[in-house]
Amino acid sequence: MAERPENRVFGKRAQQHVVILASGDKIRHMTIRPWMAAVTFCFAGMFTVGYLAATSYLVLRDDLIGATMARQARMQHDYEDRISALRAQVDRVTSRQLLDQQVVEEKVEKLMQQQLALSQRHGKLDALLSRAENSGIEATDTVPLPDDKPLVDGRRADAAGAINAIMGMTGGARPKTTQLAYAATGESVADRADRTFSKVTLSLKDLEHQQINRIQSLAAGASETADAIRTILRRNGFEVTEQASIDSDSDMAIGGPFVEPAAFTDPFEDSINDLDVALERLDSARRTARKLPFGNPSPGSSITSRFGNRTDPFLGRLALHAGIDFRAPTGTQIRSSGTGTVVVAGRNGGYGNMVEIDHGDGLKTRYAHLSRVLVKVGDTVETDDPVGLSGTTGRSTGPHLHYEVRRDGKAIDPMRFLTAGMKLTSYMD
Repeated sequence: MAERPENRVFGKRAQQHVVILASGDKIRHMTIRPWMAAVTFCFAGMFTVGYLAATSYLVLRDDLIGATMARQARMQHDYEDRISALRAQVDRVTSRQLLDQQVVEEKVEKLMQQQLALSQRHGKLDALLSRAENSGIEATDTVPLPDDKPLVDGRRADAAGAINAIMGMTGGARPKTTQLAYAATGESVADRADRTFSKVTLSLKDLEHQQINRIQSLAAGASETADAIRTILRRNGFEVTEQASIDSDSDMAIGGPFVEPAAFTDPFEDSINDLDVALERLDSARRTARKLPFGNPSPGSSITSRFGNRTDPFLGRLALHAGIDFRAPTGTQIRSSGTGTVVVAGRNGGYGNMVEIDHGDGLKTRYAHLSRVLVKVGDTVETDDPVGLSGTTGRSTGPHLHYEVRRDGKAIDPMRFLTAGMKLTSYMD
């Protein structure tokens, strides 16, 4: 039997591939086995097949890309629309603020005008109230003085304070977000300024009404006092002459073009004019009353003999006593009963030492039996000025004052003037 040749391949192990990695002094060996190569090849094949499949799908299905682009376009349009809406809202807020600013400026202008008017009124009122106070006129009701400020929300309010408050509402620039939030509340600066303006205006109106009431009350008081004085003077046969009256003898020079009266008048100005006229009437009545002999020539002295027919102390028969006699010890100071000019000062028959004063309008007074004369002819005397000292000169039975009042040379009862003077005392302060 022949020998088979020896198979040198069978039974021998195939030599494996080894990868040697050297890094510096370090050497690593990696044996590549057949199954690892197979796995790597499979993964690479699957990736290539997947990539090619996905690419083919996307190329063949372009509607997905279009839908994605359309969605992006819609998102961009929505974003742009929102930006436009926000811009429009900001523009509306800006326009509203401009309108509010104009309204606030108008309110401030009105308040400044009211403040100027109040300042001007204060000057007029100060002079008139001082004049009324000097005249002794008091208001019947108690109201705040013109320089008092009304109460608004527990505070004293005036035009200047309101202007500062309103300007404080509009001061400073606000950011856009604040403007949008402010617009969302529905309340504007003009609304708040309008409320403040309304409160201050109502308070100023109330103060103005109170001032007018006070002025009218003062005017009524001055008119009543002037009427009372005029009534007393009229009962004694005297009329009060107005200082502003115009007659043929007046030297007043007035004139000017004719202008139609205003259709609407200011109540405050009317009340001021009424008070001015009333005070002028009162001053005129008092000037007339002070000029006339309504004073007492010997205050505190009793009357010993009145005006009229009586038995003459020297002849013992009926005779007219042309005046009244005051019991006055020698040396008692005798005073002028009114304003006038001395026309007689010295010895005058049965009157003894006598002073005669001319008060105008044909009215004269006589002071007789004086021990001493203190004035001379031509002197101007005022009411209560001393004119002499009492005595018993002339046709007299003892120290006293013989006092006469004559009008147009005719003797009239001095008691009428003394009684009127006592009534006028309360109106002459």
